[in-house]
Amino acid sequence: MQTIKAAVCHEFGQPLVIEEIQIAPPGMGEVEVEIDAVAICHSDISFAEGGFGGALPAVYGHEAAGHVTALGEGVQGLAVGDPVCVTLIRACGHCISCGSGHPTTCETPYDGSKGPIRTIGGDALFQAMATGAFAEKVVVDHSQVVKIPDDMPMDIASVISCGVITGVGAAALAAEMRVGQDAVVIGAGGVGLNAIQGAKIAGARRIVAIDMLDEKLEVAREFGATDVVSATEAKPWNSVKKILGRGADVVLVTVGVAEVYSMAPRYLAAGGKVVMVGMPHGDKVATYSPLIMADAGQGLVGSKMGNVVIKRDIPWIIDLYKQGRLKLDELVSRRWSFDQINEAIADTKTGAARRNVIVLKK
Repeated sequence: MQTIKAAVCHEFGQPLVIEEIQIAPPGMGEVEVEIDAVAICHSDISFAEGGFGGALPAVYGHEAAGHVTALGEGVQGLAVGDPVCVTLIRACGHCISCGSGHPTTCETPYDGSKGPIRTIGGDALFQAMATGAFAEKVVVDHSQVVKIPDDMPMDIASVISCGVITGVGAAALAAEMRVGQDAVVIGAGGVGLNAIQGAKIAGARRIVAIDMLDEKLEVAREFGATDVVSATEAKPWNSVKKILGRGADVVLVTVGVAEVYSMAPRYLAAGGKVVMVGMPHGDKVATYSPLIMADAGQGLVGSKMGNVVIKRDIPWIIDLYKQGRLKLDELVSRRWSFDQINEAIADTKTGAARRNVIVLKK
């Protein structure tokens, strides 16, 4: 066992505590990665607030990039020193979901309480989202990492590991958008901006961004939104329909607010679909009219991590970035040191940040 530092949650809703923990060496099929940078995702915050449940104490963080420092037996295609993106997408490779090309919904359970990390005293420590990347190192399954180019900046690479693949994938993959369709993206935060970029890549005719903050709507235009509507309007869906001439073919909900999900079908055209991206707390419930949606041939589609296949889609995303067709540098609002993690989380909770990134190694 090695001793490393990690930001540990001991009580839901309380600040994380940076302390020493123990981490086991990589076992069969596992990879040890020294974390260079890890971004703050709203899912981490929801976990730390108790919104998703889970055991305590716990280490959160799942949107990371770093360098391989050790390999377990049987790992192929990676070498010590390789730069990698680290994701939460742990895929067994043999269940029905994995076998049908959907690793994000792998059906083989993983118990984070029995993972590679322990408290300094040897007690159980929950590896949240099979990653636990608010730490100097992680040990994860080989399916969770993707080798990236040596010249890829680590802070930029970290945001790919969740926010980018989730947003781009939601529009370009989960929504199955066709060229010429119209999209509405509700929420212009980090994931929403990437959903806008994904809709643009998919060939959308018009992309309407919805948000409460005018400054975020202006940023949405920079990322490819053709039109914007303020969520503060009494009935913003009416403004959207005036812009589009009808409802939208695809509505991407990128905020984790149940009330927004309840309103999302109002933006739809006949035959349209709501793509569920943002994750509300587990006790929150949305309501809609099955009669209206069934009569209009509308649908609800779940999108977990953008339905990506990371070894196929992360290289694709990096290539688009290097061609200048995908904005990534502009996603990082601010870089923080590890000891500023609670400040970075507080800043993220204001809703103003695109992505805050913790830089552990320069």
